[in-house]
Amino acid sequence: MLDFDQTQQQQSSSDLETSGPPRSWQYSHRSPYRRNVLDLLELFGKKALTSHIFVDIDMQWVDRIRSCFEKSGQRVTVTAILIKAISIAQKSHPAGRTFPLPGSRTVTYNDVVAGFTVERMVDGEAIVFFGEIEQSQEKTLLELALALESYANEDIMSLPKLRQQMLFARMPGFIRKVILIMASWIPGLRQMCMKSTFGLSNLGSLGATACFGPSVCTSVFGVGAIMDRVMARDGAIYIGTAMTLALSFDQRAMDAGQAILFLRDVKRLMEGGLKDYIDVPI
Repeated sequence: MLDFDQTQQQQSSSDLETSGPPRSWQYSHRSPYRRNVLDLLELFGKKALTSHIFVDIDMQWVDRIRSCFEKSGQRVTVTAILIKAISIAQKSHPAGRTFPLPGSRTVTYNDVVAGFTVERMVDGEAIVFFGEIEQSQEKTLLELALALESYANEDIMSLPKLRQQMLFARMPGFIRKVILIMASWIPGLRQMCMKSTFGLSNLGSLGATACFGPSVCTSVFGVGAIMDRVMARDGAIYIGTAMTLALSFDQRAMDAGQAILFLRDVKRLMEGGLKDYIDVPI
């Protein structure tokens, strides 16, 4: 027990702390809804042997396609077009949807699932969630654009993937981590937690010219800002719009040569090759 003098000293110390000059810092609690991102970075991102490659994409063809949709009263975003291109390319590059398992085993998922970050306000704080679109290579550009719009605007609890993350974030920390550790061993459980076979982070919308994301998936694409640049074609110099696209990949599942071929195909599709896979309104 404390005697009277000790109690008085503690009270005096407390009074000095509360009545003294204001501190130059303040404590706050991290939002529980950030746990989904932090857990994945801690348990998966730290283990990845991440490398980065990037290409500049001539956006002239994408601009023309978007204009065609706008003339018919339809809005298709660059992100929707990019998801379509990556999904088609990943179908032809199974290393990009292969994940390392503990030991020497790997698992390759047959279905392409687009993963992307979406920022939503929760309790007055901007929280990053992970959205998913299954069979994304088979979706039309309008279907992809509508899916992206729903993730941005619809009520969080009405979207199964976001509702799942809200509920998961409320679980005790040790339970969340046990589930994720088990998911790193069991492919079926991983699909229950995260189906994405590639990730997409669009920091270009905030002005970043290029960005590299952690390899939570084997293939993670960072989208830079679309900017006017000096370009050359057929010996002529001109001003055109271009975008830097970065691919961060886990070398435990995909080597540099495979990653370069994967990214090269995405570039080819974004610069006109996608015309064979989409219907453009006339």
